[in-house]
Amino acid sequence: MKLWGGRFTKDTNELVERFNASITFDRRFWKEDIEGSIAHVTMLAKQGIITGDDRIAIMDALIQIRTDIENGTLTISDDSEDIHSFMEETLISRIGDVGKKLHTGRSRNDQVALDMKLYVRNEITELDSLLKHLLLTIHTIMKNNTETFMPGFTHLQKAQPVTLAHHLGAYFEMFKRDRMRLSDTYKRMNLCPLGSGALAGTTYPLDREYSAKLLSFDGATANSMDSVSDRDYLVELLSNMSLIMMHLSRFSEEIILWNSNEYQFVDIDDAYSTGSSIMPQKKNPDIAELVRGKTGRVYGALMSMLTTLKGLPLAYNKDMQEDKELTFDAIDTAKGCISLFDGMLATIRFNRQRMEDSARRGFTNATDAADYLVNHGVPFRDAHGIIGKLVLYCVDKNIALDDMSIEEFKAVSPVFEDDIYEAISMKTCVEKRNTKGAPGRDAIKQIIDENEKYINSDC
Repeated sequence: MKLWGGRFTKDTNELVERFNASITFDRRFWKEDIEGSIAHVTMLAKQGIITGDDRIAIMDALIQIRTDIENGTLTISDDSEDIHSFMEETLISRIGDVGKKLHTGRSRNDQVALDMKLYVRNEITELDSLLKHLLLTIHTIMKNNTETFMPGFTHLQKAQPVTLAHHLGAYFEMFKRDRMRLSDTYKRMNLCPLGSGALAGTTYPLDREYSAKLLSFDGATANSMDSVSDRDYLVELLSNMSLIMMHLSRFSEEIILWNSNEYQFVDIDDAYSTGSSIMPQKKNPDIAELVRGKTGRVYGALMSMLTTLKGLPLAYNKDMQEDKELTFDAIDTAKGCISLFDGMLATIRFNRQRMEDSARRGFTNATDAADYLVNHGVPFRDAHGIIGKLVLYCVDKNIALDDMSIEEFKAVSPVFEDDIYEAISMKTCVEKRNTKGAPGRDAIKQIIDENEKYINSDC
């Protein structure tokens, strides 16, 4: 049964019907469609547009349909054009003509706009929850590694010593910003389009603010044409998820590097690794690689959405049906990646001694050695040249600065004394950096305390 068939005198071409249908993917809206319909019929009865008896009959039937789908008694059929048609057809088949009153004052245009908002609103909440748990995992690792020294990098070259807590703290800030962006999107989208009709509202005396309240929106949308054609919140969500995936991908790349034989900074748990079908020694970081690879998939959804919307005149156009599949896939991808990455990170073992040795033998304390000379009256430019010569000497000898004897130091500059060893130890190099945001013990403890309050808050 076509809900719009009265205008037509012949059946739709079978290929057109399949091409036009969306039931295969918008069936995941079934809960939201029932939720929106219950709110709509409640408002219709409140306004006297339908009777109280009709409201009860429709609501009872909708609740029973929901129960039947949940327990498997009712299967959503692919024969319907979309989930909205399926729900209305099922309702009418159960309670007769009374069910036909449900669509009073409503169009599929505002109906699908509502369902998508309800669905996305729930998914944002779930994404936020997954990110908060990931932040808790990072926070736990930070607390346990404030004195795990490792090289910090620029240009992928060892630069200065930091701690694992400090390094992972950078990702804490990234994912914290991701949560803020999701929250902003939620607030901006949380206006109800129900009652906007096809594009120009309706002559029925609807109470749109009441409908919005029933559905926990902050209010009703202000323009009916914008209401049915607005997909800005989907672009924002896809952009937010692209940033989340970018952050996960950067982190994954570091895990992949740290897992290599050249670094050996981490051991990935067997549950999050795979082997090779031909090389028995291999233990591959497949989860990190897949997260890195799937990032492009979410980027593609964002570009597809922008391209779909860029040439659409007001108000609703069928092109907008393309908003669903790519958004669903991007959401599923992002949620899966956050969850799996979280599990992998929580079970990783960090090779602390290897990380510290890498920092020490990578001359990450060279700047501190130069500062030592400056503090003993040597101009910085001269100190820079002296330490450069020491680094060349150590490279030739295959030793670290810490491994040099005091005689070797003095052979390059008589300014060096025995206290040079304390000055360039990894512990000293890190812990004397205590400005806010730096890796020093006091500075990182302050950040960890702030993170603890953030995680334990309701945000």
